[in-house]
Amino acid sequence: MKSISKSGMKKIFASLGLAAAGTASLHASLLDLNSDSKNWTISGTLRGFYDDNYLTASKKEGSTGFEFNPTFSLHLPLQQTELGIRYTYGLYYYEKREEKHQNPIDQTHQFDLWIDHAFNSRWDLRLSDTASVTQDPSLTTGPTLSAAATAQRVSGNNLQNTANLNLHTIWTPEFSTALSYVNTYVRYDNRGAAVTNTVPPVVTASFAGLLDRVEQNFGLEGDWQFTRKTTGSVGYQFNLVNFTGNEVTEFVITDTNTLAGHFTHSSDRDNYSHIGYVGLQHSFLENLQGSVQAGVQYTTYYNDPTAGNSLGPYGNANLVYTYAPGSYAQIGFSQSRNATDQLGQDSKGRITQDEESSVVFVSINHPLTPRMMATLAGHYQFSVYNGGENNNGSSQMYNLSANVAYNFNRHFSSEVGYNFDCYTSPAGGNYTRNRVYLGFTASY
Repeated sequence: MKSISKSGMKKIFASLGLAAAGTASLHASLLDLNSDSKNWTISGTLRGFYDDNYLTASKKEGSTGFEFNPTFSLHLPLQQTELGIRYTYGLYYYEKREEKHQNPIDQTHQFDLWIDHAFNSRWDLRLSDTASVTQDPSLTTGPTLSAAATAQRVSGNNLQNTANLNLHTIWTPEFSTALSYVNTYVRYDNRGAAVTNTVPPVVTASFAGLLDRVEQNFGLEGDWQFTRKTTGSVGYQFNLVNFTGNEVTEFVITDTNTLAGHFTHSSDRDNYSHIGYVGLQHSFLENLQGSVQAGVQYTTYYNDPTAGNSLGPYGNANLVYTYAPGSYAQIGFSQSRNATDQLGQDSKGRITQDEESSVVFVSINHPLTPRMMATLAGHYQFSVYNGGENNNGSSQMYNLSANVAYNFNRHFSSEVGYNFDCYTSPAGGNYTRNRVYLGFTASY
């Protein structure tokens, strides 16, 4: 990791000193108020950081900076309905970008909505929606079981919205069903392919051309409770992916002598999948629960006659162990197909359609003292490209985060943390990234 300049360090701790004074003043003014009966929460976090590769590039460039994240949330428990909303704003300042006379500010937005309505004791409807606008891939993927379509930072207001609707019905004391629908909309600001005036033309696709899409998933699952501790399930999902960039993405050569060929377009990667699986949930102990789903995913790329069909595994697993009050460890795994920002053609003119990803996630939360909490999380993604010049080649992404937070009381806390990211791919763009931060949070 590159060393931090003395001036950069002074700026970080000067900012944090102002933050501490400001949040302490806010904390003092809030102590006299009674917050036990309120349905809303407001909080603000200020961090100073050093990021040794804020561009997520092979050639590192580091910067000191600070981030500010205020959050407002509202929770309304009604007679048969629970309603919740949350909004988080993010402001990220990079000193290096200001030194280079570039815009030093990144801004992010995230809005969450959730509604849970019980029609009666047997029918329950749940709706959730998350909309986010970001530039940094770590802010949208992070250490979770979701596979990332890109590991690169992308400038602009890049939107992702995911809506989830689930209807749960208890038919008998032992048998229930879950009918679900998930809609994910992705739109990048980076638009417009660059095409050279050569023979053959060379296309540099935009992120919008490669990754703008609408993903829809329709699911039906049946659950049978064998015993008080064990539940079995069988399910089916239909997954539909439409790429909406409406741009040229590649020039495919069909005649190597004349260099004749044709352009490919965003919609050439449209596909649908049939997913079938069986599952099991089991409570091994009162403090040890696990679940697993295993099945197959059959995918058809109906707009590309050269792609054929793909048959692969599908599944996920999760194990949670609460080993002491306030302490738990979790490990998870997922296997499925997902979109990718890679495309290049192979010798037969076939492009990369998608990738098959295996994701492992591990987290540990442990209180060091009654007021101090330590959190360690890790994320590993192994993806195999389907088609194109890197067919059967693999990319790997590692994320590791460590955080220690100290709660002075229910309104005021501080934290220190470290994040490490590593990405490798035969298509290039390999990088490592280290981030350290120190922050304060005030909440009410």
